[in-house]
Amino acid sequence: PQPIPPLPQLLIGSEFLVRDDAGTPRFKLVLIAQNLNGYGNLSQFITRLRRASPVKGAYTLHWRQLAPETLTDCLALLVLPRDASDAELAAPAHWLLRHFAGRAWLAVELLREADDAWWLQRLQALSEATALPLVAAGDVHFHVRSRKALQDVMTATRLGRTVAECGFDLQPNAERHLRSCYRISQIYPAELTAETLHVAARCTFKLTEISYRYPNEVVPAGQTPRQHLRHLTHAGAHKRWPDGVPDKFQPRIAYELELIEDLGYEHYFLTVADVVRFARSQKILCQGRGSAANSIVCYCLHITSVDPDRSTLLFERFISRERNEPPDIDVDFEHERREEVIQYLYSKYGRDRAALTAVVICYRPRSAIRDVGKALGFSENQLDVMSQDHSGWSTQVLPEEHRLALLQKLGLTEQDPRLQQLITLGRQLNGLPRHLSQHVGGFVLTEGSLERLVPIENATMKDRSVIEWDKDDIDELKMMKVDVLALGMLSAIRRCFDLVNPMRGTQLELKDFPEGDEATYDMICAADTVGVFQIESRAQMSMLPRLRPREYYDLVIEVAIVRPGPIEGGMVHPYLQNRAKNKEDISYPKGLEAALSRTRGVPIFQEQVMQVAIIAAGFTPGEADELR
Repeated sequence: PQPIPPLPQLLIGSEFLVRDDAGTPRFKLVLIAQNLNGYGNLSQFITRLRRASPVKGAYTLHWRQLAPETLTDCLALLVLPRDASDAELAAPAHWLLRHFAGRAWLAVELLREADDAWWLQRLQALSEATALPLVAAGDVHFHVRSRKALQDVMTATRLGRTVAECGFDLQPNAERHLRSCYRISQIYPAELTAETLHVAARCTFKLTEISYRYPNEVVPAGQTPRQHLRHLTHAGAHKRWPDGVPDKFQPRIAYELELIEDLGYEHYFLTVADVVRFARSQKILCQGRGSAANSIVCYCLHITSVDPDRSTLLFERFISRERNEPPDIDVDFEHERREEVIQYLYSKYGRDRAALTAVVICYRPRSAIRDVGKALGFSENQLDVMSQDHSGWSTQVLPEEHRLALLQKLGLTEQDPRLQQLITLGRQLNGLPRHLSQHVGGFVLTEGSLERLVPIENATMKDRSVIEWDKDDIDELKMMKVDVLALGMLSAIRRCFDLVNPMRGTQLELKDFPEGDEATYDMICAADTVGVFQIESRAQMSMLPRLRPREYYDLVIEVAIVRPGPIEGGMVHPYLQNRAKNKEDISYPKGLEAALSRTRGVPIFQEQVMQVAIIAAGFTPGEADELR
């Protein structure tokens, strides 16, 4: 077999449009990080431009704002406009020579335009006058030539016009793609392409060099994170079990603490516990959920409230040595008061060390049809009809089976060239990133300056800032994310407490809800659950009269079983059939009753899959999690 060629070196940089004091664009400047310090300087520079802008996602860079002393260890490529006069070319070139001496180049972009030879001569003369070397550059916007039409559509979308109205704002040809080495060698002088290798050789930075450190505010002076986490866990355990921790849970607490310490996640647990402590000190209802309910340490820290006696604890579903991924504790807060928790984090850590995670919003069929259709000049009525035909679960733009009926509605024919373009371009656009949004509540917190790790910009909402990476990016770099989520039902429960407690002279809290209220379960069995979190959807309401939950764990199963996995896996009907039987009439594979008895012999939860692998195949908990 042929050896796999090495991947090309990734250079991390950014392109800036530089304006004069009147706001007129003068030139572009490409800055490339040479090393970790250069990357930090570049990230900080981007952050300060973005944070100073009143418009989210925008920036304005004036020539006088360029401070070379803050951009050390960054290489600079000057991209000049072709319509500039000789004086307008010379001024930024001389400025660059003075301030970026030894790390600056004139970028030469030859894109098969009519004046390429004349433009190359002008840049060669400027290079001789300033001693700035020339380097080949491609101004790449798409990977292959055939995506030029899609690039035109995206330009039209950005400008809010149709493609026909964009005129000279569109690129004149398809040369701004990743051209082959052979093609480049036919266009650029050899010394210019050789210079690209010199630039690349000076850049050694890799994203894996970014070193993340947990913030230390949650650890009291004189204690280590390990000591403080153990102290809080044992103190919380004493509150949970005033008569002493049951013998069966003591080894579990010791095991979890040891694994948390081995993987270095003490700061994470302490930070989440601190956020929950603050919320409760302000009488803000909050509740941990998800896989964190498998952790007895979370229970002792009062992050979660599920009694271990009522669940099957599989800590490896939450944290696994083999998986080696940061844990993820989801904590819900009253949606009307969550902003208080968010501002607590900003005040505790500072806006330079705390920010929300981004979310990359990608095109789905409906949004792809709308943006491509507008760019091609389809009417709003036509776009409404086409986009409504795509449900939220649709994965293809204008699928064959629906197209003929759709064309009849629209009065179009298969031969309509705009329709053919819409189908082709819509399918190309489907799944591509559209814009950057903010995570519903994922916070990144750091010990040092966050803006030196990742660029930050202002969110649309006042007093919020967002990093430019999503949760997958920060997971890859092992950065800590604390989820501060909002739940409207907690606000409703708070209002109920405010109504009931004064009337009855009680001090009811979340932990005081009695289990087994018959009248409540009667309403649930009758699907009278409009407005009840988790069981108010049509699918849930249709299942409730069939499953007829009469206890807490029945509701757990109800919520879990109405999901794509159990439905597509054919688990619903076998479970309902077994539920109608006496427990004694259900048979189990040898040794698996412990794993499957609570769901009547049908595996519904991922934890059960892990238990089956552990019992039947002898997997370790960590190996079972990898199988999951």
